[in-house]
Amino acid sequence: MGIETNFKFAHKHTANAVVPTDLLGPLRGLVDHHHKKKWTGTGFNMLWRPNHGGASGPQDFFLELNLTKETLEFTDISGTGVANRGFDQSDIFLGALGYLQEISDVKGAQHFEPGVWASAPATTNPTEPTTVVRMGSIPHGTTINLQGVGLQLAAGTGPKIDPTTITPFQTVTGGVPNKDDGQTALVHFPEELNVQTAMPSRTSPADVKGLDDAHLDNPNLFLTDALSGQTFLSTTVLLVTSEVKSTLAPPNSTPPAPDIGGGTDSIAFLVGGTPTPNANPARITATFWIERVRDSDGKEFDQLQYTQRVLLNFNGLSWPHVSVATLR
Repeated sequence: MGIETNFKFAHKHTANAVVPTDLLGPLRGLVDHHHKKKWTGTGFNMLWRPNHGGASGPQDFFLELNLTKETLEFTDISGTGVANRGFDQSDIFLGALGYLQEISDVKGAQHFEPGVWASAPATTNPTEPTTVVRMGSIPHGTTINLQGVGLQLAAGTGPKIDPTTITPFQTVTGGVPNKDDGQTALVHFPEELNVQTAMPSRTSPADVKGLDDAHLDNPNLFLTDALSGQTFLSTTVLLVTSEVKSTLAPPNSTPPAPDIGGGTDSIAFLVGGTPTPNANPARITATFWIERVRDSDGKEFDQLQYTQRVLLNFNGLSWPHVSVATLR
């Protein structure tokens, strides 16, 4: 489908405006110096979702597993920059990429997400370094504003991909997740194990042939598997989150960005009422790696990898929804 547009912003620069030399900054590698770039590849996502009235097995949840195919297309709409007119400081101009993400599995289309990635220059009000922003719209009824930083790794350095976890954990009063350190109030379920054994509250093994327990326990293994035999020529890291005052950025990123703004917002059905949400996406973190690599045959190419973790709140727990992919 793609983004079919030649639109580019034509906002006039004002006196003393902050206009970066390269409007896209850390996002440049998503399109290089082209107007448009399409990435395709494969991945995996898992989702604990509510199961009202036993419609999908005996548990009050269903563990959905998907081996995926994905297309992620970016279009440079920056033009002269997206003008943000300031009151307490000079105007700033953002670089912007329209994006469209389409994901399918063996049963058909699973995810459609249009949105914009933006690069913002450093500001004095608020005091922030150069930041990157992902603004997206999910048809289930949620809009996201994920903010963070872009980092260029030293030449020859590849991504550091830490394990992720799919285990739910307890939420505190009001539905706010506990500290998400992977160790707080974990609640394990049998559906996390023996993935090739049929269970009524989990996707059939026939739909995820080849998936093993190690990759279900830590979906980021799909990313490290794809790196086998590759030499890294350059790597840019984009770390974004829906939270403010995040510790997501590395310690040498001063300060961790951003300190204000960002978040998620959902339709009434997802937010729910009394006593608990239907399925409220309370927190999102994502890391993207833009890589230039050389394979074992000496072929060089661009590679885009990401891992994303959404926490859905329902029934007193925060339930991870993890998505990963490797695209070229």
